[in-house]
Amino acid sequence: MSSNIKKIGVLTSGGDSPGMNAAIRAVVRACAYHNIECTGIYRGYQGMIEGDFKEMGARSVNNIINKGGTILKSARSKEFMTPEGRKKAHENLVSNNIDALVIIGGNGSFTGGLIFNEEYNFPVIGIPGTIDNDIYGTSHTLGYDTALNTVVEAIDKIRDTASSHNRLFFVEVMGRDAGHIALNAGIGAGAEEILIPEEDMGLDRLLDSLRKSKASGKSSSLVIVAEGDKIGKNVFELKDYVEENMPEYDVRVSILGHMQRGGSPSCFDRVLASRLGVKAVETLLEGKSNFMVGLIKDEVELTPLDMAVKGKSHIDKELIKVSDIVSI
Repeated sequence: MSSNIKKIGVLTSGGDSPGMNAAIRAVVRACAYHNIECTGIYRGYQGMIEGDFKEMGARSVNNIINKGGTILKSARSKEFMTPEGRKKAHENLVSNNIDALVIIGGNGSFTGGLIFNEEYNFPVIGIPGTIDNDIYGTSHTLGYDTALNTVVEAIDKIRDTASSHNRLFFVEVMGRDAGHIALNAGIGAGAEEILIPEEDMGLDRLLDSLRKSKASGKSSSLVIVAEGDKIGKNVFELKDYVEENMPEYDVRVSILGHMQRGGSPSCFDRVLASRLGVKAVETLLEGKSNFMVGLIKDEVELTPLDMAVKGKSHIDKELIKVSDIVSI
């Protein structure tokens, strides 16, 4: 292990996700294990600019592994996008003797870390924290598994009322421009159709599928729609189109929204966060920088931060095939 790093700062940035607290805990305790200091930076890059720091020890992260959200808070900082803002942030880190950063967040957060490193040669390591699972270099991001379970539980309840009233429900789920949540939750909840940005189904094929479901004896249907799907301008436009062309359906829309971000993290997310947090600290202590720690084939691996930012996660084609088969 390298001995030139004596204090590591940790921050959470961008949208919150279950498992962020578990990652903070792992970073803090890995620092304590290796006898170096750890500083919590509140409100992401904005807190770095304002010097909103707090020293953290092993006992300061008691009882947070089970909590959703982030105890360090999160914020999007326009000021950090300017050279002047980054200069203030660097001055605060130097004045507080912070030698390296662990950034828990998504693509935007990692982009900020890359630029900061380029300007000040400041060591940074990224931990992928987003429910969207849309980051290259890891099979799972923190919060994705928990969000999936939250979505499936909600869809199960919606199915109860859909079946009771012979209704068609469009259920919109998060995922930004990626269909991972929609595809996996749709299969797990037994949806009749799944609309994702990666597969342009088209309105005619959607109607054809719904007619086949109706003809096969299904009295109710669930269609899971990723928020980034491009078939219609929005999920309400899809509802109107189906009602116009299939008046026999009583159509409803349910947008799950930010409930998908919250809740106690699953065991998978807690373990993943612990593994990634420890690896992030040990990677910095080995003198490495500008990497993201991620899960690849159940091993914790390093991906260059610029590749994590520029690369794209890929949807599992096998799951699309499985979805088509099991939804008949």
